[in-house]
Amino acid sequence: MKNPITIPCFKLLLIFVLGAITVSCSKNDDAEMIIDSVPGAANLVLPQDMTECEVGNVVANMAEVAFEWNEASDAARYDLVITNLATQEVTQRPNLTNTFIAVRLERGNPYTWRVISKNDGEETTSSDSYRFYVAGVAGSNNVPFPAELMSPASGVMVSPVDGKITLEWEAASTDTDGDPLTYTLYADTVDGDQEPPEEWKGLTETSLEIDVDPNSIYFWHVETSDGKNTAITNTYSFRTGDDSSSIQGKVVSTSQEILDAIAAAIPGENIYIRSGEYTFDSTIKINTSGSAGNMISLLAHPEDDSRPKFDFSSMTENSSNRGIELDANYWHIKGIDVYKAGDNGLNITGSNNLIEFSTFSECSDTGLQLDNGAANNTILNCDSYFNADSTLENADGFASKLDVGTGNKFVGCRAWQNLDDGWDGYLRNADNVTTTYENCWAIENGYLKDGTPSGGDGNGFKTGGSDNKDLKHNAIYMNSIAVGNASDGFDHNSNRGEVTLYNCSAYDNGRNYAFGSTNPLEKLTIKNSNVLGDVGSINATTLDVTNNSWMEGIETTHEDFVSIDYSELTGPRKADGSLPDVSFFHLTSDSDLIDKGVDVGLPFNGSAPDLGAFEF
Repeated sequence: MKNPITIPCFKLLLIFVLGAITVSCSKNDDAEMIIDSVPGAANLVLPQDMTECEVGNVVANMAEVAFEWNEASDAARYDLVITNLATQEVTQRPNLTNTFIAVRLERGNPYTWRVISKNDGEETTSSDSYRFYVAGVAGSNNVPFPAELMSPASGVMVSPVDGKITLEWEAASTDTDGDPLTYTLYADTVDGDQEPPEEWKGLTETSLEIDVDPNSIYFWHVETSDGKNTAITNTYSFRTGDDSSSIQGKVVSTSQEILDAIAAAIPGENIYIRSGEYTFDSTIKINTSGSAGNMISLLAHPEDDSRPKFDFSSMTENSSNRGIELDANYWHIKGIDVYKAGDNGLNITGSNNLIEFSTFSECSDTGLQLDNGAANNTILNCDSYFNADSTLENADGFASKLDVGTGNKFVGCRAWQNLDDGWDGYLRNADNVTTTYENCWAIENGYLKDGTPSGGDGNGFKTGGSDNKDLKHNAIYMNSIAVGNASDGFDHNSNRGEVTLYNCSAYDNGRNYAFGSTNPLEKLTIKNSNVLGDVGSINATTLDVTNNSWMEGIETTHEDFVSIDYSELTGPRKADGSLPDVSFFHLTSDSDLIDKGVDVGLPFNGSAPDLGAFEF
């Protein structure tokens, strides 16, 4: 029988010590393992962004292009990635240890390049992308850089508003040759390559609003052309969601709904009126005020092709039968046609209101009148015409008169063929008020709708006047026109205040200017204005009249103007309500009136302002 194996104690101790040493070494090895840091992004040096790069040796149609970048932190190697933006062909130079390299690329093409930094592990960081152009052979035309699609981003959901969305892209306005660039937008639900509408072609803007269907997938791209070559973006896709409406407010479509909405209006509310004809047999009274930050708006519905017409023709002719009485503050009324009221079409006694892109016609008194303390109202892009009473005694286009307040302004307004005056500023129980007229046109007032003389005063702009011939109505006219009026273009009428005319025009009026010496103005300033024909009378206690078409040896004839046909002044307004483009009284290139003005604070072209309402 064998004796059992025995291990001396010192041997057990030796085994234990060696095991402990082994464990200790393993732990030390783990502690010394190197963990790689994420590499930084390389800063690109050459070629610089959006430049035509310098090229080295050229073989056939291939040019040697030098690339350089700065070292990135914790980077061991770099991948250079170059993309031909015309063909989308990708050229790569992987695992570079230097920060520079020369690469042969096809000439006459735009490219983008970036550098990917890599550590010794698997982690990478990409630099920004730069665009550059490799020039072609001398005299050749460069392919433009393709546009960069901005919005909608690919794959996103877009909610149309009123069935529309806006597509946006970024692009230069010219290519590296200096050729102007145009853009063609492709967008459809098939593949982004379907033939676009004509209005999507040859664009110079870098955005376009288009009609889309809800809950659909669209594909889009943009082609950039310099007239010879075309660069094409990648195709993006997006999905449309449910359609939403830009209309935030109450929509009304009957006369009673309009009256009810006005009666119940609260500050900040919008009331939208559908197109159509609305009959009213009594005055619409507006008494509830909005506030400075929360106006109440009465607006034509923006989705309609025609406008709402308020027809008051069932009213009898009477001073109490106004169409609309606005005895409230902070209202915005836009896009409404007021027709045939028994007195004023719109009478304003409130303040801080905005009346925009509306018309007042065939009323039995002034189309739009401000009185009874009305102050700081703006009348913008409105027309008033064919207003006349049955006795042929009264009715102006617009009036800021009687006991009116100060600070009212007319901008871009027109008054034509009103029985009395285009604008009347006659005062009673108000004094020393100021009214401003900017880009306003007074045309053939003092004539009826059928063109016959009315028997009214027939002034274009009646600046003021009063019963005792002692009240001051300060009037400022800028870029305004009085033409074809039966009596005076710009009329004094015993106004004792200050009147200023800057860059105004007058032609074919009974008298172009009528600033008399009896009960004269306190001050009359006329600068940069032109008159074709007899000037008329210019008097005031103080005169500041310089740099006008009849002064300093300037001779003004019809040859100074592209056209003297003022019939075009009553043509349709632009879609936004602004005045139509006209050729009337625009200066010819050789006119003596160009650059003969003096700077009065209004914008001008050239070395000095031109004379008259229109800059060359």
